[in-house]
Amino acid sequence: MTSITNNVGNAVHAPSLGGGRGRLLLAISVFFMVACQQPKAPRQYAESQRPVAIFPDYRDVTVPVNIAPLTFNIDEEGTNFVTRFTAGGREWLLAGREVCPSPKQWSQMLSAMSPNGQQKVMVEVFVEAAGKWTRMAPFAIHVSPDTIDPYISYRIIAPSYVTYEDLTIRQRCLENYDESLIYGNMSNSDERDGQCINCHSYQQYNPQRLQFHVRQGHGGTIIAYDGKVERVDMKTGKTVSAGVYPAWHPTEKLIAYSTNKTGQSFHTHDNQKVEVQDTYSDLMLYDVDNHRVMPLEADTNQLDCFPFWSPDGRWLYYCSAHYEKRDTSQATTKEFDMIVNYKEVRYSLYRRSFQPQTMQFGPREVVYDAAADSLSATLPRISPDGRWLLFTQGSHGVFHIWHRDADLWLMDLQTGEMHAAAELNSDDVESYHSWSSNGRWVIFSSRRTDGNFTRPYIAHFDGKGHFTRPFELPQRHPNYHRELLRSYNIPEFMLGPVTIRPQQFAHAVRQDSIKAQAR
Repeated sequence: MTSITNNVGNAVHAPSLGGGRGRLLLAISVFFMVACQQPKAPRQYAESQRPVAIFPDYRDVTVPVNIAPLTFNIDEEGTNFVTRFTAGGREWLLAGREVCPSPKQWSQMLSAMSPNGQQKVMVEVFVEAAGKWTRMAPFAIHVSPDTIDPYISYRIIAPSYVTYEDLTIRQRCLENYDESLIYGNMSNSDERDGQCINCHSYQQYNPQRLQFHVRQGHGGTIIAYDGKVERVDMKTGKTVSAGVYPAWHPTEKLIAYSTNKTGQSFHTHDNQKVEVQDTYSDLMLYDVDNHRVMPLEADTNQLDCFPFWSPDGRWLYYCSAHYEKRDTSQATTKEFDMIVNYKEVRYSLYRRSFQPQTMQFGPREVVYDAAADSLSATLPRISPDGRWLLFTQGSHGVFHIWHRDADLWLMDLQTGEMHAAAELNSDDVESYHSWSSNGRWVIFSSRRTDGNFTRPYIAHFDGKGHFTRPFELPQRHPNYHRELLRSYNIPEFMLGPVTIRPQQFAHAVRQDSIKAQAR
């Protein structure tokens, strides 16, 4: 007997024919018979009220109309599986544990919905176990007419404390699964001089206006602006370091940076084994055309970090902590003192007014005094309409990516009211976040899947202070994030792809750097 498995996992049996030609014809006919068979939903089945276990968990999420197909794995015990999608009176059936709608099928589902009707795709999963079929509780995938920016970029990095040799900055099209390299560490690394690339950032989501840092070998900041690429050394006698965390001005050729003296400390009795701290940090402004650096403040007891501009470019938001050395003995350094008292370092949110014509900043103003609540707020990000401030908050510190209690919070800048973004948060880390260009989507990093690897999640925002249940970045193969032993870092939206080739960046990194001058 000849046995071939069809697309619903059942065996097809046929008698053997004598001779090689007969066997070939039989194989061809059986192949076409199997290939033409379509999966069928069972007619008889038991009903279960239990939600189906799938990965990623896309149950009752809201997605943009231009997102790539959502694929998922059915994590149920069984021998056969059939999934039925329905929308606009039409249905699509897929067989197997891995549920991967094709781009054509996904497009048909989204276009089948009536503009005035319910904007959702219903999903039913049928599981066969011990010869009996069960329909798990159906769920919906809601579809928003609000489009999402077509590209994002991120770093891919090993989730360790010191390993970064194969770190890359990559870009991904959200409308399909295409991913490509922007720049990688290995392009200019060797056994003697390694590199660490970080902090990619764009002016107003423009992929032709970007910057990222190269640390260690060939160190400097790569700035690309409308086709011109250069490496800049921003370290001056008036700053403790070169530029670190960037924020492009929305209209001017200016970039605000923090300048930091950063270190790591490791704990033996804390479940959070590493603490990343700044023992000194300040803000500075970089003039792209004139290669000039202007420090904003020089108070060693104020730790200013993570700048971000308001959409009109009239305000610079940032976080800041006030810390004075506790141990007054000269034998104890401030760095050691901060390590001992790391849980007492708490950041609040501030802002300064800015006049682009005069390049002058106003005095600092308190936006939210988190330290007074024994909390620490970092990473302020303002929605494109200027109304909503999204930030990360935890019990202490500035580098919340290592803090399991870190959550996302939302402030209404019109009323001053704020609340935890409960729809976005989990029992694990929520950290870096950014708004889409239309203000209707946010992307953020979370370790909710397993506590070890950071993954990007996307959620819809209604413009009134509410988010929908976030969904994990879709992948062509649903188990991709289970198998990827790397973390995503700094997810940023873009209006299109970076078209400068990695080789062009590598060439710029090897060139002599432009020395910035202090103003």
